[in-house]
Amino acid sequence: MRQLDRDDVTRRDVLKTTGAGGLVVLGSTAGCLESSDGSGDGGSDGGSGDGGSGDGGSETTDSSGDGGSMQDTYTIGMVNSLTGSLAPYGERNERGLQLALADINDVGIGSNGAEFAVVQEDSESVNQSGVNAARKLVTQDGVPLLIGAVGSGVSIAIYDSVVSGTDVVQISQNSTSPELTNKPGLMRMSPSGSAKGQALANLVGQDHDTVAVTWINNDYGTGLSDVFADSFEGDVAYNTPHDQDQSSYRGILSEMAATDATAWVMITYANEFTIMVNEAYDQGYHEQVEYYGAESTVADAITENTEPGSMESMTGITESAPVDQESYQNFASTFEDEFGSAPSVWSAYAYDAVTVAAIATEAADEFTGAALQEVVRDVTRPEGEAVYTFEDAKAILEDGGGPSDVNYEGVSGPVDLDENGDPPGFYQVYEVNDHTYEFGDFITG
Repeated sequence: MRQLDRDDVTRRDVLKTTGAGGLVVLGSTAGCLESSDGSGDGGSDGGSGDGGSGDGGSETTDSSGDGGSMQDTYTIGMVNSLTGSLAPYGERNERGLQLALADINDVGIGSNGAEFAVVQEDSESVNQSGVNAARKLVTQDGVPLLIGAVGSGVSIAIYDSVVSGTDVVQISQNSTSPELTNKPGLMRMSPSGSAKGQALANLVGQDHDTVAVTWINNDYGTGLSDVFADSFEGDVAYNTPHDQDQSSYRGILSEMAATDATAWVMITYANEFTIMVNEAYDQGYHEQVEYYGAESTVADAITENTEPGSMESMTGITESAPVDQESYQNFASTFEDEFGSAPSVWSAYAYDAVTVAAIATEAADEFTGAALQEVVRDVTRPEGEAVYTFEDAKAILEDGGGPSDVNYEGVSGPVDLDENGDPPGFYQVYEVNDHTYEFGDFITG
C-alpha cells in the first residue's frame, strides 16, 4: 500500500500519482494524493465483518457526529479490473476515480475538511481474485463501504461471499447484468441490462429474421443473452456460451457459420471479442453476416488490435451519459484537460460511485457500514434538492439538511437508486465505420 506526502501537491500532480493496489488519497492544495474464498474466515458472512464497524483504517481524532466521526481521513475500498479481460474498462474507472477524489478533497469531509481516500485492489477480471481482493479490503483494511466491481460476475461473487450478512455497503461501478436486480443489497451506478437487451433485440430484428448468439459464460453474459433471446421476435438459430480467456474461438465461430443466421450477436469482453473478430476475418465470415454487440465490445483496444474492415458496420447498444447535461459537459472538459481524451460513460459511473460514497459519508451519523446503509440511497432520491457536485450536497447538509434533502444527479445521469439498488439508464446506438466507433440515437431505459 502507498500513501503520498500531503504537502504542496497540485491537482495535476495528484492526478498522475494514483496507482493500483495502493491507498489513494487525493487533494488539490492541502491534500494528497476495467471467482471465491481465500481466507478461511469466509462463508456468506464475509469473515469478521470489520467493515461494518471499523473506521476504514483512519486515525480518529474525535467523535462528534459531524459528517460521521471527526477523522483525519475517511477510507473506503474499490475492487477494479486493473488486469485481465476487463482492464480497458478498469483504466476508465481509475480516471473517473481520480477526478472524483480531486473534487471531493477540494472541499473535504466534515467541518475539519478531512481527506477522502480509496484503497484500490485488482480483481484481475475474475471472480476468485475479486473475492480475495474484497475480503482483504473488508477484513484487513476495515472499510465500511466497498465500490466493486466492473464485471457482473465478480460483483455478485463479492456480494455473496464477502458482503452479504454484514453491514458493509457495496456499490458496483460498472456491472450491468439483470441478475444484480435480484440482490437488493448490491447497488450499482450503471443501469440494468434488461432495457439494453430488449433494445438490442429490437435493433437486430429491424433487418434480420434469424440470429446466432454467443455469450460469455458468466453472470453478465447469461443475464443479457436471456433478455435478448426472450425479446427477439425472429429465430435464434444458435445460442451458446463461450469461456473467458481462451486463445481461440474458431469452434464457436464455425458453429455459428453453419447456421442460416444473417446476424451474429457477440455478448463478450474486449479481449475475447478481439480474438473472435480476427479469427472471423481470417475465415471471411465478416463478408457473410453482420455483427452486433453491447457495451463490452466498445473499446479502443479492439480497433487497435484488429484489421481495418474486419468489423465494418458492426452495430450495437451501449450505456451512455446524458451528453447535453451541463454536469457531464463539465466532467468531460476536465477529463480531456487531464487525460487528453474524451471520457466514456464508464469513467462517469466510477466518478459517481465515489461521489455518492462521499456524500453518504458526509450525511451519516458515523463512519460505519450500518450508518452508511441508512443514508446511501436517500442522497440519490428525487425527493431532495437536485445537486450535481459533492460541494453542493455538503452545503445542504451543513445548512441543517438531512440525507433525504439531497438528490445527487450524477455526471452519468440521474442516480435515483431504487429498492433493488438500480438506477435509471441512458443507452445509445453505435456503429463501426472506417474502423471507428460512431454514436447515434439515444434510448432511455
